Amino acid sequence: MISILTAGLVAVVVSILGTPVAIRVLVRRGYGQLIRDDGPTSHHTKRGTPTMGGAVIIIAAVVGYVVAHIVRPSAPSASGLLVLFLLVGLGLVGFLDDYIKIAKQRSLGLRSRAKMAGQIAVAVAFGVMALNFPNEQGSTPGYEAISFLRDTPVVLPAAAFVVWALLMVSGTSNAVNLTDGLDGLATGASVMVFGAYTLISIWQFNQSCAVSPGPGCYEVRDPHDLAVVAAALMGACFGFLWWNAAPAKIFMGDTGSLALGGALAGLAIMSRTELLLVVLGGLFAIITLSVILQVGWFKLTGGKRLFRMAPLQHHFELKGWAEVTIVIRFWIIAGLFVMAGVGLFYAEWVTAL
Repeated sequence: MISILTAGLVAVVVSILGTPVAIRVLVRRGYGQLIRDDGPTSHHTKRGTPTMGGAVIIIAAVVGYVVAHIVRPSAPSASGLLVLFLLVGLGLVGFLDDYIKIAKQRSLGLRSRAKMAGQIAVAVAFGVMALNFPNEQGSTPGYEAISFLRDTPVVLPAAAFVVWALLMVSGTSNAVNLTDGLDGLATGASVMVFGAYTLISIWQFNQSCAVSPGPGCYEVRDPHDLAVVAAALMGACFGFLWWNAAPAKIFMGDTGSLALGGALAGLAIMSRTELLLVVLGGLFAIITLSVILQVGWFKLTGGKRLFRMAPLQHHFELKGWAEVTIVIRFWIIAGLFVMAGVGLFYAEWVTAL
């Protein structure tokens, strides 16, 4: 437990103290956010706000994880390192996207194919490595069965598992990216979901079949280290939120949103709660669904819109809701989904006894 608390505390401190340093550096270099002309007019006041702040979240989470292993000396696990691989790898893809936006002074960064290629490369590498690095008992970090609260009877061939991992990573990273449209919205929602995975991983460790065999035990490979990673990510987002809350002094950019989405997918796969992520991250799922529905309705009706604008948060902006009101209400929705997901997880354990 000490290492979990250490990871979260160190990440908070690094993030909350490191973000203003990043703000000064980014402002000095002129790395400000570009705003789409077809978006809400209220966003034009945000033009020039420093972006790429997600780099601070990534650094804080990694430092928190490393310090936790120094304070309580232990070797990092393959599961924890693979989640961090997704965090850093997708963060690099997002960083390139953000940098191109600034360097070329356009609201779109990497071309869609190049961005997708980067996400695919990182996700496929993760999926392949997840089925390697067995421990003494022969268990690999990932397992081919599709999981919800536990593994389901649906076991995929290795190649299909890699495709499944790709779909999860790309879907979740893009979902967080779509949510990151208002000050603090994606950051606050991410804090809650990472907090949920901290609790879930602690519970899986305490009820691990390796530690406490019996009815209801969990076969997750490295639950304690996953809790350390999740706590570090929660702390990093928490500290960043101090500066990212409205009115934001800095944006995470694609650097942060792609990285955080990838880390969420990694935690879901490593903890064998893949489909539960849809519940825990219900806000991300709803916002993504709003974009899908908007595009589908537009094509079916020959140009009519289902929402005034997608993603969903901008629909309410155009209806006249204040940005802070939208963010707080969406945080409440995110919290309700997280409580529902954790409740489902615990209820399944109780009935499994």
